[in-house]
Amino acid sequence: MKNADISVRKNEAISRGVGMTTQVYAERAENSEIWDVEGRRYIDFAAGIAVVNTGHRHPKVIEAVKNQIDRFTHTCHQVVPYENYVALAERLNKIVPGNFDKKTIFATTGAEAVENAIKIARAATGRSAVVAFTGAFHGRTFMGMTLTGKVVPYKVGFGAMMNDVFHVPFPVDVHGITVEMTLDVLDKLFKADVDPKRVAAIIIEPVQGEGGFYEVPRALMKALRQICDTHGIMLIADEVQTGFARTGKLFAMEHHDVVADLTTMAKGLAGGFPLSAVTGRAEIMDAPGPGGLGGTYAGSPIGVAAAHAVLDVIEEEQLCDRASQLGGRLKQRLESLREAVPQIADIRGPGFMIAVEFNVPGTDKPNADFANAVRLKALEKGLILLTCGVYANVIRFLAPITVQDEVFQEGLEIMEAAMRECAAEAK
Repeated sequence: MKNADISVRKNEAISRGVGMTTQVYAERAENSEIWDVEGRRYIDFAAGIAVVNTGHRHPKVIEAVKNQIDRFTHTCHQVVPYENYVALAERLNKIVPGNFDKKTIFATTGAEAVENAIKIARAATGRSAVVAFTGAFHGRTFMGMTLTGKVVPYKVGFGAMMNDVFHVPFPVDVHGITVEMTLDVLDKLFKADVDPKRVAAIIIEPVQGEGGFYEVPRALMKALRQICDTHGIMLIADEVQTGFARTGKLFAMEHHDVVADLTTMAKGLAGGFPLSAVTGRAEIMDAPGPGGLGGTYAGSPIGVAAAHAVLDVIEEEQLCDRASQLGGRLKQRLESLREAVPQIADIRGPGFMIAVEFNVPGTDKPNADFANAVRLKALEKGLILLTCGVYANVIRFLAPITVQDEVFQEGLEIMEAAMRECAAEAK
């Protein structure tokens, strides 16, 4: 079987709307390595977009899933409930940031978690408006893509978005947008477009994912908490990509001195099995009536079993500390390349959620072509990388936090070689 042959079949069978970063078709995977159908090995610095933080097929996760499959696979929690759903909710209620009583619901995808968080905030406040940020990514459902602060490819061609959603600029120093500018636009928004007393929620990623791995400045997060408290607005932290040890903390909000009212989770929660969650203040979570939340597959017993194992692995293998160590090594390696790769404009990110941004040398013009060239060169050499950013000029690094030291070192060597070769070709 050949990748090229499957690609031809894919073009005939699957909508072109399903974009694909590579045409490498996976045959098997283990921890931080993937082998394609032709038997070629790749080092995975994408982790399914921060899903397998605990690595592909972690033995404890696989064991937990197999044990659950031997008992039952699906009953629908709303019809015949199961204890491990309750137990996982209890665990999240304890570990999600916030010194207050909490409750949790489970769904299947990150977009569903976001949708439910908005529903809960609207039910709790009796309001409808929501404020989000430019560059944000919150999903591909209609509310999710409305909240998302990037048109191409997420919104283009899909018609009118949901109403009562407003965007303000996300502060990015490298692009000349300060916290003061962001807060000034938010203040003007409340004066010109929407009464803050009609705003149900402000939703924000503690570190923007698809937007370019920009971390929320502490001053902004503190100001948002104060604004929400003043006007009775719910603060929603979208931790779908940042959660579960990725940033060196179990949750990225732990880097801040304030907490959110509602937290959305998915991706790394269940180590490769579909599961998402919303955890928040108990009184807020109880605002919707019985039957207002849920779903046929919401809180799959298989995903729940996997999530219990993931939380155990994160604790037992001290993955928060390991994320910080790996991220430090990666940043150091990237910094050493600045002279040889003048396209490097910025290196950033907490823990092991690191990005490098490329500009045209000597300018502040985003260099998407160079970022893509590095990605393709690395892929040729056996390393899977992802780009991101509003201008597509950022490479993000999301290797499993369990990546073996020797494999990580090999990946760094390939990354450096790809960047150096692309920089030399660009001269």
